[in-house]
Amino acid sequence: MKKGDLSTALGLVGVVFGSLLVVAMFFTVGWERPPMEVTQAGYRGVGMEAVTNPRTEAMKMAVNQAPEVPYEVSPGGQPVSELYENVQVLGHLNNDQFNRLMLSITEWVSPDQGCAYCHNEANLADDSKYTKTVARGMLQMTMAINKDWDDHVKATGVTCYTCHRGNPVPKNVWSTNPGPDQAGGMARGRNGQNMPTVDNGYSSLPYDPFAKYLVGDGQMIAVNSLAALPAGSDRTIQDAESTYSLMMHFSNSLGVNCTHCHNSRAFYDWEQSPPTRLQAQYGISLVREINNVHIEPLASVLPDERKGPGGDVLKANCKTCHQGVNKPLYGASMVKDYPSLGGK
Repeated sequence: MKKGDLSTALGLVGVVFGSLLVVAMFFTVGWERPPMEVTQAGYRGVGMEAVTNPRTEAMKMAVNQAPEVPYEVSPGGQPVSELYENVQVLGHLNNDQFNRLMLSITEWVSPDQGCAYCHNEANLADDSKYTKTVARGMLQMTMAINKDWDDHVKATGVTCYTCHRGNPVPKNVWSTNPGPDQAGGMARGRNGQNMPTVDNGYSSLPYDPFAKYLVGDGQMIAVNSLAALPAGSDRTIQDAESTYSLMMHFSNSLGVNCTHCHNSRAFYDWEQSPPTRLQAQYGISLVREINNVHIEPLASVLPDERKGPGGDVLKANCKTCHQGVNKPLYGASMVKDYPSLGGK
């Protein structure tokens, strides 16, 4: 192609592109991203507002539907502890109650694998599969939560489905995050930060907000003060950064903004905070107990492939149950249909 012809061709391309751009501008006048839905949740002028993204509500609804109860059962009758061998946790149920719960647990936890995921089908009383030992511990955990943690789960309660949603291992679990391989030179040593992940809201905050607060003795997360670097305080800027990383996890896990639990005019003041802040505090204590009392003791039973890269067991956090909404399953109570999981 001659130089003049190339210039003409490029000119025509420019004219066509410019024309298309002008046409597109006419057709998109007035178009904008649909706004967030904002609902006042506190006194006017203090920024106490609940923010909802309408573009994600349908997706959240789809993954937070409680399954139907397969069939009704009647109380009374001979307990299964007298009918079957080695029923250690649910022996007080009658045969119909027991079989319905076993059927439901299969659908909640291992719908593809079936009963054989936990049981030796040739001998259901056999305890040789580690998954049966784990399931027994998880049943005890579920009953303990519903019995002892009314302050957080209220009458809604929890079942295996609350966390598992049809998966043998819940999708939202955590283990100690060792971070990426360290670079050399000035980039060496991230100090636990500057690695955006979903856990820290894709920020530069600490990328493991869980190990410090949700297992073991757990550190206090109260770092707010009316003075900068108050004298005599053992709280550091790093403590504050870890706290904010955990708060990002809360926000993401429950699908809420900061003012769901805090009054924006006085983040530090409990008396000016809504009741949900106390609910969240109970939740932290509950998750810590779940990990310490019910999950960590299973470390000797679980195989390596069911542990994190550092060899610690996969543990619970807020998203394990909430999965993007303020109340798991939008507050649908399954415990009323499975009272044996109520622990009372």
